[in-house]
Amino acid sequence: MNEAGVQGPPVGRYRWVVVALLFAATAINYVDRQMIGVLKPTLSAEMQWSETDYANIVFWFQAAYAVGYLGFGRVVDLIGARFGYAIAVTIWTIAHMAHGGVHGVTQFAMARFGLGVGESGNFPAGIKAVTEWFPQKERAFAIGLFNAGANIGAIITPLLVPWLTVAYGWRVAFYATGIFGIVWLIAWLIFYRSPDQHPKVSAEELAYIRQDPADPVEPIGWGRLVTVKETWAYAIGKFCIDPIWWFFLFWLPGYLGTRYGLDLISFGPPLVAIYLLSDGGSIFGGWMSGRLMKAGKSVNAARKLTMLLCACAVLPIFFAQSIDNLWLAVLVIGIATAAHQAFSANLYTLPSDLFPRGAVGSVVGIGGTVGAIGGMVMAKYAGYILDGIGSYTPLFAVAGSAYFVALGAVHLLSPRLERVSTI
Repeated sequence: MNEAGVQGPPVGRYRWVVVALLFAATAINYVDRQMIGVLKPTLSAEMQWSETDYANIVFWFQAAYAVGYLGFGRVVDLIGARFGYAIAVTIWTIAHMAHGGVHGVTQFAMARFGLGVGESGNFPAGIKAVTEWFPQKERAFAIGLFNAGANIGAIITPLLVPWLTVAYGWRVAFYATGIFGIVWLIAWLIFYRSPDQHPKVSAEELAYIRQDPADPVEPIGWGRLVTVKETWAYAIGKFCIDPIWWFFLFWLPGYLGTRYGLDLISFGPPLVAIYLLSDGGSIFGGWMSGRLMKAGKSVNAARKLTMLLCACAVLPIFFAQSIDNLWLAVLVIGIATAAHQAFSANLYTLPSDLFPRGAVGSVVGIGGTVGAIGGMVMAKYAGYILDGIGSYTPLFAVAGSAYFVALGAVHLLSPRLERVSTI
């Protein structure tokens, strides 16, 4: 039996090497992204930052991410995932290492802006690569696997960065972690090609990858895409859920430190536990919808049932602020972050479910930009709430409801998740 379930030659597995590269890039992306969250107590004390100062630094990262996401979505549709990804990693690695030489809020904001521009290319290029290398029935699982790199990055950061900071200082921590991006870039350029040009891909694996009905690969302009309601089904979903993940990423270390009296070293294990749960959620979300499809459910039913389950799993975070036991709070928050990743893995598949390959990168870019705008709003809101009333309860309330709103928008704008044929 081959992977299509029929007699024939075994199908090759080089496409999973591609997923491993995407996983590694996403892990590095999140190490670089999360470092400011892990170092927030250290940097705030040294540089006298208020919550509003920190929120403004995060805001400028989000602003760059919003602009860059839109641009990189278009770039990867025009020049492909190989070189689009290489450009993105080059920009973000330079900006990341530049953090080690800056002083004050303005310079940090400038470095974060550069990081946001580069890091915005990660998911448009990654999803474009998955669309090139996987049939529809495997895409959610493949995206879930490489998206799990976000959690590995989030696990590595609180383990590695405090040690580097204590031993060598926070500036060296930025320089040292920048080496990861350089190594990955070399590996990507060596090992990645499109499947029909890759010497490691057998004829059987290529046929397996191309088993879905052919669709146009020519890039489709933004002007046409923004008039299609399915574009906005994805984009509004991103607007609702992306700010929640940003909130977890940038404010969770500070929350654990404030609420439970943890410091730079001691908040590492709770963060590791939370992101280990998140990793499982990312893989589970992709696996579950694929399993439902194999069981006979439509793409529409499989994606939305999975997302509904995830939205329900986030609800207990409403009560996180009132939990006095650290590890019970870690469990509640970890389940919420796992549910986010499972929800996100399915939401990320919608552009490839709904649009021809020539539009996928641009739709992902539009959605990422709208999601980053939501993150900008959340950053300002978090700074205002924490400086104003000093409570995380309103922020957790937003987190608990966002996924139902996102799913409602997806269902309202694309009730059957039917492929777009008139663009």
